[in-house]
Amino acid sequence: MWFIIGLLVGALFLGFMWLQKRSNFKLTWYEWLLGIAGLALLLFTVQNYLGSYVEIEPKAATMFLLVTGLPSLILLALTWQLAARRIKKA
Repeated sequence: MWFIIGLLVGALFLGFMWLQKRSNFKLTWYEWLLGIAGLALLLFTVQNYLGSYVEIEPKAATMFLLVTGLPSLILLALTWQLAARRIKKA
C-alpha cells in the first residue's frame, strides 16, 4: 500500500512541477512549507487511521481522523487559497 501511495505522491509532485512550468507561476516559500506540512500530516493520518483500524480500535481511528486529519485538510486548503488569491491578484 505504501509503495502505491509513494508513487501517487511522486506523480502528484511531478504533475504539479509540470503545471508550474507550463503556467509560469511560482509558489512562495511559506506556501511550500504549508503544503508540505499538510501533506505530511495527511500521510501521517492515513497511516495511523489504518493502523488503528487494523488493530480493531475504531474509536482511536476516528480520533486520528479528527485530531490530525482535519488540521491537515485545513493546511492544504489554506495553501491552495493563498496561491489562488495571489495568482488572481497578479
